[in-house]
Amino acid sequence: MPERSPFPARLRLARLAGSGAGQAGSGAARTPFVLLIVVLLGLGMLTLLFLNASLNQGSFELSELRRQTQELADERQELRTEVDAYSAPEALAERARELGLVPAGPPAFLQPDGSVLGEPEPATEEPAP
Repeated sequence: MPERSPFPARLRLARLAGSGAGQAGSGAARTPFVLLIVVLLGLGMLTLLFLNASLNQGSFELSELRRQTQELADERQELRTEVDAYSAPEALAERARELGLVPAGPPAFLQPDGSVLGEPEPATEEPAP
């Protein structure tokens, strides 16, 4: 039997595996695609960074506005309490005395026809000094 040469098998393997020149060419063809993917990922990361920064800024503004709202609500409650204290009957009577007013006597009412119902009397109490 004649011995076979190992060269044909090597040639077949080289064709199946591809030559070194073919591999270098396919790598060069992939470079724009890889570059595009890297750029898209970079842009995505930058977009996420800007979104996160704007959300944080909005959160700080919201926190400041809530604090101001609470301060204004507290001030409103204080003013309401102060107004209620001034409009209490005892406070009004004291202020009237300070202004020299005296309590009125029994009231008299005017009827639609012009007649007077009740006996009008002047205030008789002396104002407090």
